[in-house]
Amino acid sequence: MVRDITHFIGGSAIPGSPEANGGRWGDVFDPSTGAVQARVPLAGAHEVRAAIADAEAAQPEWAATNPQKRARVLMRFLELLRDETEELAALLSSEHGKTLDDAKGDIQRGVEVIEFCIGAPHLLKGEYSTGVGTGIDVYSLRQPLGVVAGITPFNFPAMIPLWQMGPAIAAGNAFILKPSERDPSVPVRIAELFLRAGLPAGILNVVHGDREAVDVLLTDERVRAIGFVGSTPIAEYIYTTATAHGKRAQCFGGAKNHLVVMPDADLDQAADALIGAGYGSAGERCMAISVAVPVGEETADALTEKLVERISKLKVGPPREPGIDYGPLVNAAAVERVTGYIQQGIDAGAELVVDGRGFSVPGHEEGFYLGPTLFDRVTTDMSIYREEIFGPVLVIARAADYEEALRMASEHEYGNGVGIFTRDGDAARDFVARVNVGMVGVNVPIPVPIAYYTFGGWKRSGFGDLNQHGADAFRFYTKTKTVTSRWPAAGVREGASFVIPTMH
Repeated sequence: MVRDITHFIGGSAIPGSPEANGGRWGDVFDPSTGAVQARVPLAGAHEVRAAIADAEAAQPEWAATNPQKRARVLMRFLELLRDETEELAALLSSEHGKTLDDAKGDIQRGVEVIEFCIGAPHLLKGEYSTGVGTGIDVYSLRQPLGVVAGITPFNFPAMIPLWQMGPAIAAGNAFILKPSERDPSVPVRIAELFLRAGLPAGILNVVHGDREAVDVLLTDERVRAIGFVGSTPIAEYIYTTATAHGKRAQCFGGAKNHLVVMPDADLDQAADALIGAGYGSAGERCMAISVAVPVGEETADALTEKLVERISKLKVGPPREPGIDYGPLVNAAAVERVTGYIQQGIDAGAELVVDGRGFSVPGHEEGFYLGPTLFDRVTTDMSIYREEIFGPVLVIARAADYEEALRMASEHEYGNGVGIFTRDGDAARDFVARVNVGMVGVNVPIPVPIAYYTFGGWKRSGFGDLNQHGADAFRFYTKTKTVTSRWPAAGVREGASFVIPTMH
């Protein structure tokens, strides 16, 4: 039976209705079988504005709640979230297609950011300087922006919404989430848990939709900031539109993450890292390693041999079955897109070492499955090197030496993540200092920072000055007010001064 998913506005489940959204709905698939399991309402402008109005009405009282009490709500939310992790992981897996263990990791990464946000009383403290002049003190306050919004992708339906809403809510804002319509159930469930934890109605709203809903969030003057994660063209559109309307914007786009493998590296360790980072979650991660850069022909030949051996042992199948390495892609359009890139690689002259097309799982023939694919001798002018494929496709782009490998990663238009595998501390240190990429791993294949550091790429992987989570998130979701205060002694008058004040 196909179920209907609801919006979550003003603390209540709000069904889609023809009067509000013109009867527009999107299909939510079970990626493992290809069957439609639910339908999601695509909000019209009326519903989005209703969410903004509820958020605007609720926010002042929440902002006036002291940060410690706000943190207690987050603590209660964490308890509820941990109690329901198994159920949430199963729901997430059923709509996205990632394995249960990977779904739990998706949730856990979000949990870690909420844990960091419990420190809001400390993170929101301002500064104080006494006696900067005669009887004059200066101090600063961090205050919430008001109503803020987040637009999140399908590939992390728990983690990225929690990355955005956690700091925003802890800082005293009201938050409107527009999650992906491909796997929308977990964000709604998260909002329900927040309400049970004591979050006032209207502080967290979830509105499903497409560009019509997004454009309302981008242009309505009551929304003061927008966070986004997705493809680069949309990130750039959201950033330019939001900033043109006077909003703060924090937008993260595509990636083409390289892993440089030096001749002195432990090749078994590097091959294991590439298999997990390249094919985990069917490659549907913005931090997936999609380009292996072995340095030297001998390194490349040996690494390729080890990769082929490991690929032959990968288990691809229904994501909720034990022992599966990765499951299906999110929908049929994703399969079509990735297979199109595989053909482009063949047409461009790359060596197709392992072909994942035509992969089928017995009993799940209509599921959105694609086998692991490996290309070798890929050059930097090929589309499979330049563009984000977002599927289980790993390409090997050989480098003659270290400088060429460094240059490949640094000159690519995306600058999200990069890694190097080596036993040479000097080479690693030089790589970290010189590579033109925002997040770097040394013998770490997926360099996603922990919650109290910030996450963000460079170049066309990121638009905006502040990153996600960590201290940057609290800077993004607050504004600074600086106060210069003087209490002159009773009866003392100095008369008017026409000189600009200075401290002397």
